[in-house]
Amino acid sequence: MDDSSETRASINIDVVSDVVCPWCYIGKRRLEAAIALTPDVDVVINWRPYFLNPWIPREGIDRQTYLETKFGSADRYAVIAERVVAAAAMEGLVYAPDKVSRQPNTLDCHRLILWSRSATDPGRMKQRLMDLYFAEGADLSDAKVLIQAAVDCGMDGDLVRRLLASDADVDRIEGEATSAKEAGIDGVPCFIFGSSVIVTGAQSPEYLASAIERTSGRHTRLRA
Repeated sequence: MDDSSETRASINIDVVSDVVCPWCYIGKRRLEAAIALTPDVDVVINWRPYFLNPWIPREGIDRQTYLETKFGSADRYAVIAERVVAAAAMEGLVYAPDKVSRQPNTLDCHRLILWSRSATDPGRMKQRLMDLYFAEGADLSDAKVLIQAAVDCGMDGDLVRRLLASDADVDRIEGEATSAKEAGIDGVPCFIFGSSVIVTGAQSPEYLASAIERTSGRHTRLRA
């Protein structure tokens, strides 16, 4: 008997994003909703680094200085933030921009997400870092904050402390982020479905689910 129609489809999704990008925060939640809409497709997510603000020093900078440099003024950003805060709330997320006092460099965050592959779910690690930043206003340039986040996600705190104090995987993360920009990715989140279909922006779960089904060939299987 031909049971090919029951064969499960599978797909890899590369997500290029940064932990301090509010639309990446929202886009991650929408992608998870899209995956829930496509239960017949097995999805593997690869979280790829991107530096939204590559000019920020490793120790981070004052949030006020950052807003003035990037947006002209804090008041100008406040107008923009209203829409983002509302969009996050629609997804059950909290974005509290008034709590953020430091704008971090995210190199160490991306290193932590990379290391979490061997100990926990990198998606969980990424979510924890985003929640710390957007909802709690934590300083992601602070090693103590990162170590505690790692422990919260089931990682070895002492190991993470030693790794953060070293240059482990710095070149790898910087290289991947540079490669993304050289490939023409200039806006995030960027979702790459099966190395063939690229979707930029925090699109709706339905749109992302359509991309999953289209790329996995699930529609073809169902019609066979």
